[in-house]
Parts: sequence; C-alpha cells; structure tokens
Amino acid sequence: MTNISDLLHAADAAAGERTALVCEGERWSYAELWAAAGGAARLFRDSGAQYVALLDGNGAAGVIALFGAAVAGLPYAPLNYRRSDADLRALVFRIAPAYLIVGDGHTAPPGATVIGSTTFVAAARQATPLHTHTGDGVAVQIFTSGTTGAPKAALLHHAHLLAYIAATAAPLPAAAHEGSLVSVPPYHVANIVALLTAINARRRLILLPAFDTEAWLALAVAEAPTYAFLVPTMLARILDRIDDTAPLASLTAISYGAGRMPADLLDRALTRFPLVRFTNAYGLTETSATICSLSPEDHRTAHAATDPAIRARLRSAGRPLPGIDIAIRDAAGAPLPAGQRGEVYARGAQVSGLYHDRDARDADGWFATRDLGWRDADGYLFLEGRADDVIVRGGENISPGEIEDALLAHPAIADACAVGLPSPEWGETIGVALVLHPGHAAPPDDAIRAHVRTRLRSSRVPERIAVLDTLPYNEIGKLLRREVRASPLLRSRETL
Repeated sequence: MTNISDLLHAADAAAGERTALVCEGERWSYAELWAAAGGAARLFRDSGAQYVALLDGNGAAGVIALFGAAVAGLPYAPLNYRRSDADLRALVFRIAPAYLIVGDGHTAPPGATVIGSTTFVAAARQATPLHTHTGDGVAVQIFTSGTTGAPKAALLHHAHLLAYIAATAAPLPAAAHEGSLVSVPPYHVANIVALLTAINARRRLILLPAFDTEAWLALAVAEAPTYAFLVPTMLARILDRIDDTAPLASLTAISYGAGRMPADLLDRALTRFPLVRFTNAYGLTETSATICSLSPEDHRTAHAATDPAIRARLRSAGRPLPGIDIAIRDAAGAPLPAGQRGEVYARGAQVSGLYHDRDARDADGWFATRDLGWRDADGYLFLEGRADDVIVRGGENISPGEIEDALLAHPAIADACAVGLPSPEWGETIGVALVLHPGHAAPPDDAIRAHVRTRLRSSRVPERIAVLDTLPYNEIGKLLRREVRASPLLRSRETL
C-alpha cells in the first residue's frame, strides 16, 4: 500500500456489503463509502483546488473528504472550528486555493471554494468516481495549536500514516459486531488515525459529531461499540454519569491519551471496567500519533501490584511501538541513561517531523518532541510535561507535574495546575490553581504548603495559591496552562 485510500479500497474489495460507518442515524457500507470517496475525488480534481479542507464536526463529510483527497492526491486539512474568525481566515489563506467543506452552524471564511457538508455528501454520491490515486505525498496537513505565534502546519505523508497502521494493526480483521466509537474532533491527529485504524480492521466506525456525555452514553447504548478512544476529561465525565447497572457491557477496549491521566481517575476506570482492556497512547501530531503505549497487560499487572516500582508504571506512557526508537537527551543533546530526566526524542518510519517550511528532524532522523521525561530500567517512559512549561526558579528547573502529583494526594484537592509566575527575586515563583472535591472546604494556604513540603523539596512549595471552580482544558483534554498563568486570582495574590 502506498496511499491511505488503499485501506478503504481493500476493505471494499474484501467486505463491500459490511457496515463501515454509522453517523447521525445513517449507515454506510464499505462499497458506498468507497464509491463516495471516488466521487469526492472527482469533485476535488475538477475544482482545481490544491487542498481539501473541513470546517465541521465528526460526520460522513469528513470521512469521505479524507479518503477522497487521498485518491485525488491532495492534502486533507481539517480546521479547528473553535478558532476565531480571524484565525480561520488566516489559515484558509495559507491553503488557498482550497475546496472547503463547511458544516451547519459554521461560518466559512473567504478564500476558498465553499460547499456545505450535506450538499458535498450528496454531490460525492452522484459524481462519477475517480479511483486512480497518485501514490505517496502529503496525506494530511494539521495546524498545530501552539501556545504562541501562528499555528505550525504539520505534514503527514501517506507513508507515515501507513507505518503507524502497520505498527498497530490487529492480526485479523474485526468481527462483524465490533465497532469503534470516535468522539474526538476531526482536526486532531487522534481522529485521523482512529478512522484509518477502524477502516483497516473493517471495524464499524461510529461517529459522534461532538462530545457530550449524555450523547456519548446514548450512542454507546444504541450501537454497542467494542472500542472507544477517550481523553481523560471525557472518561471522567462518563464515569461520573454511570453506575453499576449502566449498559456498557459491549466495551472490550478503551484507549486514552492527549492529556494527563490523574491516578485516581485511572484507578476508578480500571475498577469500574474490570474486563476492559485499557491502553495509554502517547504521541504527537508530528509523529503520526502514538509512539509509546502502555498495554492492557501492563495496566492490569501494575494495578494489581504491591511492588511500588511496578505499580508506578500506571503513571507511565509505556514502551515504544515496533519500529520506534526513543531517546532521552540533555540540553546539549547528549543521550541520558535510565532514570535521568531530559527531553524526549523519537525516530521511526511514522515520525514525520515535517512542517510546511522545514524538516525538524536531525541528520539521523531524530525528532525533538519538546516533552520532558525519563525511562526506567525496563524502558517504560515517564512524562513530566512540556519543556516550555518548566518553572525556572533561581536557576533550578522544576517540573509542574511533580508539584501537581503532590497536590493531588491531598484529600480535598480534585485537580491542580502549577505554573511559573514572574518574580523579581527568583526569576519565577510557583503558583498553583486548585479545584476542590465537592463538599470540601479550601484548606488554609499554609496547610497546602506544608502538604507539599512533606513530599517535595522546599523549592517546590507554591508561593501563590488560588482555588478555582474548574481548570481550563481544551476539547481534547489538554490543560491550558497559559490561561491559568494569566488568571487574575493568581496574579493578584501577593508573593509571601
């Protein structure tokens, strides 16, 4: 295979009558989906566009556009519909001339050939299919959500995505009853690989247009999926809404990632679903999603362990996928041994590291993830946050994650975020924002400091403390530290 559309073509050839896609009450067979992808490719070629873009939630339009763009030899560029109108105009300008598919409720920025999602799906069904693709090249272009500056255009070639599929593919096609419930938004790499993985396995793809707890539960009951991908915030909301009688017995596997998994949440999930196979997936857009995973067997072994070193693996990202090399390097780029913290580097056939204007890999193919972490003697990777989030206090580098772990051990604290704040004395001082468990009063600031001091060195003790109703997360479960850092409740506090 040289093109991601080959995955859909193979599924059609092997089981064309089988249900491929379920979304908003409509069902598509593999034959229907492959024909529509060919029709979409014809529309794209005839339009003269150089990109295919989507401004919509999950739906048939996005699946057809992804594979249709692949057949047409054009990059597929799903756009984040949560961005401002000005940001979207700028992104569309960067991919002009584009064939832009826009869903209901979304306003199309100028600079593209615009078509509504419903109209596009109907047109793709009616068009004469084009089923001769151009081979390798850029399959997907995703605009990353950087914390500063304009979004970077990360490029994933067909070869990168197919290498991911080869590394993660199940040995046999899925049984007819199996289905994947996908609720992450289409502009995230987790959505792209979830679609490709389900099609490759010939597993029924069940799409939720946008995540909502009640809607997710209703769809899970109606369609009985066997597999789901969830970010931690989604999993927490689902666990809060179900009880021991909830009819979710169809689930056999849950993968999670894209955000930090609190230890107590994972323990709840493993206890609530004792027969479900959990997988922690760590990766980036630039690595074509997962490069390390904590397997279901690792989860259950660690959860049942009394040895602290084995149980600690529940906090890890697991070990590299086949074909992936992982290294930990210091600030000068020198490799570090097991147990020492540094920046995580990755190398392998699925690792792109390509942007529109540059190749971020070094001469040996290593890509710097900008994540900090360390590996134990058995190769398990433990992450400690983004390099950009490190707090530099008096010349000492401090990981926010270690402070947050200490805070979350307090019985009153449900969620925590540690950030660096400007300090004339230390360069940066530590500020923490806390969310309390229901029914708990806020502990005195001195009690919180004492709690941290008993677990960490005194340099890790927070100087500014604020209690918030919630912490800001984006729709894929990533904590928005820049918003916490800008919180007036933190900045208004005097340094003690």
